[in-house]
Formats: sequence, C-alpha cells, structure tokens
Amino acid sequence: MQKKLMVMTIATALSTPAMALADVTVYGKADLATGVLSNGTTKNAQISSQVTKMGFKGAEKLDEGFSLNWQIEQQIDMDGAGTAFSGHVTFAGRNSFLALKHDDFGTFMLGRHDTPYKVSTRHLDVFGDQFADNRHLMGGDKKLYSGSLMDARPGNEIMYISPKWSGVSVSASLVPKGENAGSTSDVKSQLYSVSASYNNGPLLAAAAYQDIEYGTKGQFTFDATKGDLVGSKDHLKAAKAGIGYTMSQFKVTAVIERFMSSGTTVGNKLTRTDIYVGGIYKFGKNDVKLAVTSASNANGVSNTGAKMFAAGVDHSLSKKTTVYAQGVLISNDSKASYGFNGAATTANTASVAAGKNPYGVLVGMKHVF
Repeated sequence: MQKKLMVMTIATALSTPAMALADVTVYGKADLATGVLSNGTTKNAQISSQVTKMGFKGAEKLDEGFSLNWQIEQQIDMDGAGTAFSGHVTFAGRNSFLALKHDDFGTFMLGRHDTPYKVSTRHLDVFGDQFADNRHLMGGDKKLYSGSLMDARPGNEIMYISPKWSGVSVSASLVPKGENAGSTSDVKSQLYSVSASYNNGPLLAAAAYQDIEYGTKGQFTFDATKGDLVGSKDHLKAAKAGIGYTMSQFKVTAVIERFMSSGTTVGNKLTRTDIYVGGIYKFGKNDVKLAVTSASNANGVSNTGAKMFAAGVDHSLSKKTTVYAQGVLISNDSKASYGFNGAATTANTASVAAGKNPYGVLVGMKHVF
C-alpha cells in the first residue's frame, strides 16, 4: 500500500506545471585533459578543464510569427570546481539572455552574450574552446603581450541579429554607459560591436568591428581603475575578417585582425596585426588539425611579436564522445612574453619571461550532451 501511494505521489508531482520540463532543453559539454606544460623555463604536469559548460534553454511560440527565446548557461572548471582555483563561480556567466525573435525581422536580445565581433570568426578556429585555441595570441587586449579581451561576453548588452538573406546576415550590439550611480566626475564605460557574415554551402566569410571605451564606473571588465595598462576614456578598437572553405575531407580557415586603439594615457596605445591559418583533414573517425597564429610587433616596437604552432588529432568514439591529443608551441620574440591564457582552458604556467617559448602537450576526452 505504501509503495503504491509513493508511486502515485511521484507521478502526480511530475505531472504538475512546476515539474514539467517539456519546454526546457538541458545541454552542455564536459571536457578534461592531462599533460605537461612549460613556461619556457620550468615544466609541470597538469589536469585541466577545457571549456566545460552546462545550460538550460527554451522557446515559446507567440502570435504573428514571434517567439520568445531564453537561455541560461554556466562554465564549470571541472578540475577545480568550487575552489579558489576555479575562475568561473558566477551562475549564468556565459551566454544568458531573453530574446524576442521574428521569422522575418530577426532577433532582439537582452542579457549577456558573445559580441558580434567575437561570434564572427570564433567557429573558424579549428581548436576553438580547447587548449590550442588561437586566443593565446589573438583578440589582444590593453596589454601588449596578451590576447582574448576583444572577444568579449559583456553583461547588460542590447543585441540584434538579423535573419539570413541568401546566406547573408548582420548583427550589432551595444553595452550602454554604466548603470552605477556615482559622482559627476565618473566616466562610464561602453562597448559597441557590429558584424556581417556570409554562410552558404562550402564558403563562409565574415567581417567585424568593435570599440570599447574604458571608464571608472560601469562594466567591471571595462573599468580603468582595476590596475591594468589602460586609462579612463581610452578606446580599444579592432577590426577583423575571416574566411573558411570546406571541400570533401578538407577544411581551411583564415582570420586577420587589426588593432587600431588610441589611448589618452601615455603608453596605452595598441596597434598590432594578428593572422591565423588553420586546417582540418578528415578520414574515417579521425580529424587531423594544424594551425599557425602570428602576432606582429606591438606599437611598432621591434621584437615584440610571436608565433604559435598547434597540432592535434581527434578520434570519435561516438557522435557525442571524442578523445584527442594537442600540442602547442609559442615562439616569442626577444621582448615578447605571450603565454597560455584562460580564454578556453585552465591549463596554465608560471609567468613567461620575455623571449621564452612556452609549450604544452595534452591528451583529453570530450563529451557533448
């Protein structure tokens, strides 16, 4: 009798609206690797989390061709979750938004999302969201010898994504002047970003532009008071273009990125050109990947450039599970100190001295659900 009562209670609970999950999709990726890394001087063994994430999303069809879309997503550093070693401890830290979509007019979105600048070429990185990600050099920020900040995912973002017209789409976003109340002397940060892309058949092409104005109030990421080499009212600007082509078993990609930033504070200007070329060869259940990334001299200062060489192989165990191996070498010029940053991996080393060449080899497993 008690067992029957328990079964009936559970069935009733699951049938109530509060427990109904028919309109909610749970998705994510678990990706862990282990190997050896060096900062060019010392080396150590590591277990590292690549971009591991979990999210919830859903949609509701509305009248007159509209639909309501939502998403809440969080990154989880599985090698150190819940500890000081994890840099991702805020819920909804990845793309999390509420959006109104129309089949003919496009999508209007509010929340946190990758900017159009970031989205435009991220999928052209053949090692994207893993150890050999090209953002160790590309996406350069306010510091001369680091990457990834221009590939932003800001909060308080207003974004528009157009429908596709014969493979062509455009998008734009704005992070308006900061919300925080302050004195009349406060300078509030803002960001705007635009992109256009063509994706039809084997050819993909994209171009984008982004401008970040730093302030003393507002978005934490763009706050000039946090000790970085940037001043209030400094602008970080960048433009890039990318192309990808798929033919039978081969895929080739390329991206060029130019920084045109003008700082109002002495020494805060950033001019540099980054170039990336990657490729994939598919055979059977295997993908062989190669990529080269180059960062030119910063601000015209000689010997401040670097190159990154990456090679890897993926072997598919199923549609959802892959094992892989990746190797990366960063070759710094005598005055450059590029290293492995946290854009896509927790794999890291001690700080890199100028002119040293960090490297690493990892083997790992990825499961998508």
